[in-house]
Amino acid sequence: MATDIKSPAQPAGLRESKKQETRQLISDHATRLFIAQGFEQTTIAEIAAAARVAKKTVTNYFPRKEDLALDHQDAFIASLAHTVAARRPGESALAALRRAFTDAAAAADPVSGFSGPAFARMIADSPTLSACLRGLHDQRERALAQTLAAAVGAPSDDITVQTAAGLLGTVHRILFQRIQDLTLAERPNDEIAGTITTEATDAFDLLEPALADYAVA
Repeated sequence: MATDIKSPAQPAGLRESKKQETRQLISDHATRLFIAQGFEQTTIAEIAAAARVAKKTVTNYFPRKEDLALDHQDAFIASLAHTVAARRPGESALAALRRAFTDAAAAADPVSGFSGPAFARMIADSPTLSACLRGLHDQRERALAQTLAAAVGAPSDDITVQTAAGLLGTVHRILFQRIQDLTLAERPNDEIAGTITTEATDAFDLLEPALADYAVA
């Protein structure tokens, strides 16, 4: 009697690994096309063809076209809130964020804005991506406000919480744009890191009188 022989199911870890590989493959091809052709000019069909997958596969992994270009957005949104939540004993929210930004600049962290000239130009030339980035900054500030509220035992709509989040978020927004501007000027990363670290010191110093003792762990 004939018996059907079926391949065993792939282990969950292997399936997840293959999904991540497919996701990265799609993202890499999308970024290459966006840089070469422009974000607005590139279609999902072109990305799918380049990655040799179906259009449906692209949209399953990336529901919005801008998700293909800004695929670190979850880490970006959570970055400030995570830093405050993980601050050291006796460390204020401002001190933790100052320290984390200095470390990120030294590491040329892409989440902090070190994206390279081609990628920075792609965003600057795209009204859609520029608007999306502004929205991500807003989401990051709201996430920070929620974490600050929990840290000081206040509601998230408390005016002090909102103001503190706004001040801290604005400094990071300005520093991010400064990195982008220096990148577009094609300054090398080590020069950008040196410049932005000095400027960040001045920017964070302006907040010290108001926030030096705020949300101390």
